[in-house]
Amino acid sequence: MQNPKILWVDDEIELLKAHMMFLREKSFDVSSASNGIDALEMIRQEPYDIVFLDEQMPGMDGLTVLNEIQQIRPNTPVIMITKSEEEHIMEDAIGARIADYLIKPVKPTQILLACKKILENKKLVTAKVNSDYQQDFRHIAMQFFEDNDHLQWMDLYKRLMLWEGKMEENEDKSMEEVLTNQLAEANMNFGRFVSRNYLDWIHSKRIDERPMLSTDVIPYSVLPHLGQGYESVFFILVDCLRFDQWKAFEPIISESFYITQEQSYYAILPTATQYARNSIFAGMMPLEISKKYPKYWLNDDDEGGKNLHEADFLREQLARHKVAARHSYHKVITNDEGKLLADNVLNLMNNELNFLVFNFIDLLSHSRTEMNIIRELAPNEAAYRSISRSWLEYSPLLRILRTLARRNVKVILTTDHGTMRVKRPVRIIGDRTTTTNLRYKQGKNLNYDEASKHLFTVRNPEDALLPRSNVSSSYVFATEDYFFAYPNNYNYYVNYYRDTFQHGGVSLEEMIVPIVELTPKGR
Repeated sequence: MQNPKILWVDDEIELLKAHMMFLREKSFDVSSASNGIDALEMIRQEPYDIVFLDEQMPGMDGLTVLNEIQQIRPNTPVIMITKSEEEHIMEDAIGARIADYLIKPVKPTQILLACKKILENKKLVTAKVNSDYQQDFRHIAMQFFEDNDHLQWMDLYKRLMLWEGKMEENEDKSMEEVLTNQLAEANMNFGRFVSRNYLDWIHSKRIDERPMLSTDVIPYSVLPHLGQGYESVFFILVDCLRFDQWKAFEPIISESFYITQEQSYYAILPTATQYARNSIFAGMMPLEISKKYPKYWLNDDDEGGKNLHEADFLREQLARHKVAARHSYHKVITNDEGKLLADNVLNLMNNELNFLVFNFIDLLSHSRTEMNIIRELAPNEAAYRSISRSWLEYSPLLRILRTLARRNVKVILTTDHGTMRVKRPVRIIGDRTTTTNLRYKQGKNLNYDEASKHLFTVRNPEDALLPRSNVSSSYVFATEDYFFAYPNNYNYYVNYYRDTFQHGGVSLEEMIVPIVELTPKGR
């Protein structure tokens, strides 16, 4: 393997022979130039792995040489070395995207560390991440055998997602498969945990004895901020946002906001928009909604949009809590709708409460299922996060957030449910009224194969506070990474939907979702 090549540019290069000798002893191939003109000619002739560049040189100074290097070889890392500690010089160098900045006199060990940061950063980080995960692996595995409560499951999931995020940039993928298998084992145990406890949760009125659920989001996370001195409170719901996608959003949003509180809540079952999001805005479980507002509720087998009355549910919930605050509700489906809202977001400051719903992530998951090109762009969770992050960077949502970051507002950012990357099919048989969702089924006379131990079945929908389409209806939810497939045309169906992101079932990714409190930095 060829030694890394370094070019050192300094008008007093003769005084640096000891430094260059030290680097050569460390297996670096070091060349030198005493002025910018010679250095640029050498860079034109051949590439270098690193350029050390003196900032103060007669003739062509370091910043001028830096600009020329970035024209000739824009990907070459440049480390600026200077005697000056003037702030404007540092700012100019950092603004020009240097790789590092050192103040003279520099020690050989400083130079070596700077080289390692650039040349071996990924390798060193990978080794450290893999080593640390191996140490944590046993502690996580032991937790699967403990009697975890809902809070411990939240912490365990976040811990696994932390490791997944750290491994995303790893060059060595040897530990990724281990983590994937551990996450699968976590989901197996989580499915059993939810099957044992879910019905008790939804019938308990005491939030200190159960997780926060979809029905609790507005009363417990939004309404308490009214009357606290904010110009306005904004509730922003990004449909279908997984916890790991939020963590991909976080560095971008953190540029404008302090993350003053990061929590999670449990999305109700089915973890599908029709159920989970209506429950958020109504503050009620689906069975209660269907009984109290029969003209607004549509069952799975009814024709028509299932989330057309969120504003009505919201208005009724606020009235129920005796909240007389001026409020608005906006649902953004297209980019043009988002742009229009971003252009006029300051007009919403006249309201004490504003509710915004963005549907992009859900559209992305459907597009990935239906379009091969999207599936190729997002073949796994890491790529799926990357596409989500790219959307945010150029989205009207980020424009809205940056505008709000200059005002005295409180922002609550959340979602209605997550998604699961499905891999294993379960054969299921039902009549023509059985729902088409891949992660849950509602219907009568449902029959399924030997994978039933991986399912959560609710024979009596009222037990789960769910409406029934007919007298003999039941619900069945897929757990782990299973999805439902009909025997007819089975192989085509399985090949088409395997490895797609779906929602409606029981998994850490679908049920444990973020709810984040943001405070502007720029107000």
